[in-house]
Formats: sequence, C-alpha cells, structure tokens
Amino acid sequence: MRLKAAGIDDFVVVDKNRDVGGTWFENTYPGAACDIESYLYSYSFLPNPDWSRKFAGQAEIQRYLAACARDQHLHPHLRLGTEIVGAVFDPVESVWRLSSAEGEVIAARILVPACGQLNRPSIPVLPGIESFTGPCFHSARWDPSFEARAKVVAVIGTGASAVQIVPELVPAAERVVLFQRSGAWVLPKGDRRFSRLERSLLRGFGLGRLYRTLIAGKNELRGVAFVRFPWMLAPMAWRVRRIIRRRVRSPEKRAALLPSYRIGCKRVLISDDWYSALDEDKVAIVSDAITAITSDGVVTADGRLHRADALILATGFAAANPLAGLNIVGDGGRALNEVWRDGASAYLGMTMPGFPNLFILYGPNTNLGHDSIVRMLEAQADYVVQAVQLLRDRGLRRLDVAPPAAHAFDGWVGAELKRTVWNATCPSWYKTAEGRITNNWPGLVSRFRAMTRRLKLEDYDLRS
Repeated sequence: MRLKAAGIDDFVVVDKNRDVGGTWFENTYPGAACDIESYLYSYSFLPNPDWSRKFAGQAEIQRYLAACARDQHLHPHLRLGTEIVGAVFDPVESVWRLSSAEGEVIAARILVPACGQLNRPSIPVLPGIESFTGPCFHSARWDPSFEARAKVVAVIGTGASAVQIVPELVPAAERVVLFQRSGAWVLPKGDRRFSRLERSLLRGFGLGRLYRTLIAGKNELRGVAFVRFPWMLAPMAWRVRRIIRRRVRSPEKRAALLPSYRIGCKRVLISDDWYSALDEDKVAIVSDAITAITSDGVVTADGRLHRADALILATGFAAANPLAGLNIVGDGGRALNEVWRDGASAYLGMTMPGFPNLFILYGPNTNLGHDSIVRMLEAQADYVVQAVQLLRDRGLRRLDVAPPAAHAFDGWVGAELKRTVWNATCPSWYKTAEGRITNNWPGLVSRFRAMTRRLKLEDYDLRS
C-alpha cells in the first residue's frame, strides 16, 4: 500500500497462504484475538471506522486486512499459494533470485522478507508424541473439526494462545489438564463490545483518530516501565496477585499460578476469564516437567500418567531467527542463517551488511512488549519506500548498509537492552538459548519512528 501511494507499481507480493492476513489467516483457534486495542491495531492511513469491540477477534482482523487488499487494488500484485524457500543474490546482475517450493524462480531487484517473528510453530521435543492416538496439533494449526465436548483435553503451555484457548475449552470439555513450566502474569483485558452510539461517535467528528492517539499515548507511557524503569511494573504484579487470591479458591492452584519470575521478563498476558476458567473443578494444573507422551496421555517427572483424549500444543513460535525457514544467501555466498548463528541482528531491524537491497519487516529487535506492532511496521514500510525511491531515482544497482553503521547500531541495541525488564533472569521467546535478546526493541515506538524517518546515506555503501 505504501509503495502504491508513492507511485511505485512494479512489485509482487508472494504469500504461501491462499489468502492475505498472515498470522490472522493461520491462527483460527477458539478465542483467537488481538491483545492490542482494535483502533491501534490497524493502519493509521486506513482506519476501520466500525470495529465491533475494543479488542478485535481473529475473524474481524482477517476481514479488515482482506478489505485493505481489495480496496487498495493489491490483488493484481499478489501471488498467493506460493511458498518461497530460498533467495540468492546475483552480484553480476545485482538481483535476488527467489526459489519457490514448486521450483519456480523469481528475480527481483529488491527483496523485502515480511514473514514476521511468529509464523513458525515451536513444536516441543516430547518422547513418544507420535504414539498419541487422539487428536494432537499445535494451536497455530488448529483442526477445525476438533470437538472438545466430553473429552479430557491436555493443553501444554501457558502463553498468549493458551490464555485464549483454555477458557473456550473449559465449558465443553469433560476435563482440562494444563501443563505449565510456570504460571504467567495475566492482567485483566477489559474487553467489551462497542455500543451503537460509541461506534457512531467514533466514525465521525475525528473521534476515531483521537481515540487511536490516546491509546498510543497510554501505551508509550506504559512502555517507559518496560524499557527504563522496571520497578514501575510492581503495581501490575500486585494487581495480578490480588486477582489470583480473589478468583482462585484452591490454595494449591493459587501457588501454581503465581509466576516465579519478574513481571515483564516474559510477555505480559491479558485475559478477562483466565483465572475464572482455571478455578473450575474440572481443570487441573500440572507444573511437573513432561517426560514422555504415551498413546493415551502425558507422563510427568513424578511418574504419573495424566490420561487425555486430545493434546493441544500451545507452545508458541520459534522466534529467535525470524527467517530460519528461508535459505537466504547474500553477496559472496554468505548464508544469513550462518551469519545469525549466534543470534539475529540487523541495522534498524531491517538490513545487514553483505545482503544488498534486502529489507526485513518485523526483523530482529523490532518486537514490542507494550504497544502495537503495526506502528513499527508503518515506520519500516516508509523507510523501505525511501530506499526503493533512492535506487530508482539515482539509477543505483546496490544499496548495502556499511559494516561500521551496522556494528555501531548492534552495540547500541545491546547496551540499551541491558536496562530493560527483558534482561531479567527468565527463559522467554524474546531470547536465544544463550540469553541474547534478539526480538525486542529497547525503546519506545516514538524513538524508532524518529530513527527511521530519514534514510541516512552516510550509513550505506552505494553502487551505481
């Protein structure tokens, strides 16, 4: 959309799915919804004046994205149902040659991987999982034919998808067994439907834009706690403890649900019905490590077999390397996966030395713990448009970030991250196994937008 707005029409969007929407096309599990308010989880230049509720569900977000593609006349540019598996830079022609899973080769002067950080399901290595005889699937690959009624359902994981799925399963299932490494910090969501009057007001008088601005401001203030003063998160922790005491009757469940790590170190979750659902007598919480899966259940370290008719893996995504599924080879035959062997990094989260004319959207260290990723993506998209215009208008063949600029930026990011709450001790998908934070942006969105407002030629090597 930003390319077309800049008068650039020579582009193609390749997507492995049969429709647009990315994560909102793929994740169709019960309760799937956004944890950023609807008016901020949409494009500033294409607002949706008719969101039905404060936090939109999966289907409504998917419809919004499909409408954007339709109304902005993107379909002539779309290649749906085509999966790219590799890309190699041709230094002679200064083009990227992309290979599809079907063996097709697509040549492009500029490559923009926009695969996201949360698109490859993280499947845990559990001995015997292949022997389980009941339904077994990852939450991001939900089986639409699955019916929980009268079943004992085992759910592994207590992350963002689990807090949405479990409350939907509990009313129908005979029993739900939740397996967790630790309890999670879960704050109230405050979701509700917009009234007819509210929707009418938000459609007119510029109130929708004002409402969006207010939400963004609130999130930026909250972000200060995450990136500078983690002690400010203490009231949130106190609030969660109070909710657990009030909504969970069993002392054993309360103890299991109380997180063992500092609030904010992992993703802070939001839900209005998580603790109420877990308080139900038909829900069991198991914190012992899983040692094996049998044909009819889950075995834990204490030797117990927890029988189950269905197994749902709510285990999140492999996010440390957002492009691990692609074999990207840059100038001189350097593979990106090898360059990122010790952790992904990129200048402004978008480009790396030795990979000319390549710009990642939602790349390393551009994830947020407090705000809408759409705001980051808009800044990145406009930055990429500047690069495309520069290459076109100056007749350049290559635009490659200079190693000194990339190294300086990486050092700055590392130093800034040490001051954030994510640097606290806890395992999280924000970090590599070695503890390097490769996902999160160490500042406020406003700072990122300021840093990407202008493409600095002095940070790049240009070739005519």
